[in-house]
Amino acid sequence: MAKFTEDDVRERLKQVIDPELGIDVVNLGLIYGIDVVDREDGKTDVIVTMTLTTFGCPLGPILTEEVNFALRDLPDLGNVEINLVWSPPWTPDMMSEEAKDALGIW
Repeated sequence: MAKFTEDDVRERLKQVIDPELGIDVVNLGLIYGIDVVDREDGKTDVIVTMTLTTFGCPLGPILTEEVNFALRDLPDLGNVEINLVWSPPWTPDMMSEEAKDALGIW
């Protein structure tokens, strides 16, 4: 059984800040899904499905590296897989109220 949950992963991902906007990827609405998968060897794999604010965003490699870094010390972590998707396309409506407030969007 996993020693951490989807919520634990989501909390860690709040450490990943979009350098252009200064808001974390969770509150920006870039995280579409998190799967926590137990393995027979006692390790737990994590699959993060996410998008970027724009197709071809030059920060994509940096953000995916930061996602890996944020999860690195979860107990008995196995593999981390990051699936970048473009559907549905990201829009500012996907941001949390906290992110909209921080950016002055209404």
